[in-house]
Amino acid sequence: MSASEPVPAQPPAGLPALPVTFRPTRTRAVLLTVGVAQAVALSAIALLLERLSPGEKLSFVFTGLLFLGVLTLLSRPKVVADADGVTVVNLTTKRRLAWAEVLRVNLRPGDPWVYLDLSDGTSLPAMGIQPGIAKARAIGDARALRALAEQHGTRASGE
Repeated sequence: MSASEPVPAQPPAGLPALPVTFRPTRTRAVLLTVGVAQAVALSAIALLLERLSPGEKLSFVFTGLLFLGVLTLLSRPKVVADADGVTVVNLTTKRRLAWAEVLRVNLRPGDPWVYLDLSDGTSLPAMGIQPGIAKARAIGDARALRALAEQHGTRASGE
């Protein structure tokens, strides 16, 4: 590395390097595995049962693919943080937020996922961080996202 090349900025201690994606990987793995297994099982049943009509066989395959689609949709949530802000991807929606819009990151006991308190007075669920199967990881991810919001946001330190 020569003296004229910029040195990559290191994140402060305890903060993940940006960009970072938070996603419930264990839950996602379980959902996708179950969805694929169920689709394969229903398709195999449809092919192995000779007494079924072609329409009935097709309905077995369609049902398996429908379950796979629903479980894939349930595995979609994630939270992506980068230098400019946060992108929250929930089941059917995607929302981009600047760091200044995120006032607080909350994960209270009993919450199904993280909630972001926003500068417009509303709250946005961030389903990409959920304590379902991996509670310790979700707590760590929530703390990391909170620290990133505090570092990059415009919030006063006295709040």
